[in-house]
Amino acid sequence: MDTWGVRAEEYGELQRLVDALFPTRASRAVTKLDVVAKADVFDLCADMREVVDMLPSRTYGRTRLCDQLNSIVTAHGWGAVYGTVE
Repeated sequence: MDTWGVRAEEYGELQRLVDALFPTRASRAVTKLDVVAKADVFDLCADMREVVDMLPSRTYGRTRLCDQLNSIVTAHGWGAVYGTVE
């Protein structure tokens, strides 16, 4: 996405991914492999797939996964374009 301040069609897809991995706010853990597999199912765009691929290999609770995804999105300057997660 080259245009600053314009939301991409994929805006909110990472939130949808997180919500699918954690259907309730219960403290369940997922691995990077779980995130990658769900990203494949959702057929995320190349930019969002890059974000997922940049996750360190580890186990994540919802809060830690959101923090990590938001850090990557922010570092790329994509927060306004693709959104952040909670």
